[in-house]
Amino acid sequence: MPDPTLRRAGPQDAAVLAEIGARTFAETFAHLYPPRDLQAFLAEAYGLERTAADLADPAKAAWLVEADGAAIGYAQAGPCGLPHPEVTAVCGELKRFYFLPSWQNRGQGLRLFNATMDWLLRDGPRDVWIGVWSENHGAQRFYSRHGFEKVGEYGFRVGETVDHEFILRRRAESFAQASANKAQSEHNPA
Repeated sequence: MPDPTLRRAGPQDAAVLAEIGARTFAETFAHLYPPRDLQAFLAEAYGLERTAADLADPAKAAWLVEADGAAIGYAQAGPCGLPHPEVTAVCGELKRFYFLPSWQNRGQGLRLFNATMDWLLRDGPRDVWIGVWSENHGAQRFYSRHGFEKVGEYGFRVGETVDHEFILRRRAESFAQASANKAQSEHNPA
């Protein structure tokens, strides 16, 4: 089997992105919600109209990871919408980052994460934010390894259910320092 491919999603990918988004969310979290709450949330958050609007928004971007022509994972990024007093108009957010369960922990996440971060930082360092479920310890460890720190909490509504979520942030200064360190090591190879 060839290696999965990673590409930026475009308007023509709305149906695929809506499907993989709803599927990965349901496969990951369906056990947490009454069916009615889950279905209402999926229809609103991953509906075709909403997905097409997100893909048409120049302030947002999405990527697909595909294996044998089928979507196995995706990410979405854009302006930060998390409820934290230090969020500003220049802040970016990794809004969604999912793989089908059978493709998790198979080495594809870092490629997708790096592509998303590169896009978020295309105009230079800025604070990047992530909201993550308080019980998703694997995701929290992943983000911590990449310089994100918990800076707050909020309630994430799925129908009538409200999840306890953590707000994570990586400050612009840490991205600027990482870029400077990389440039220095490339200039002065060991």
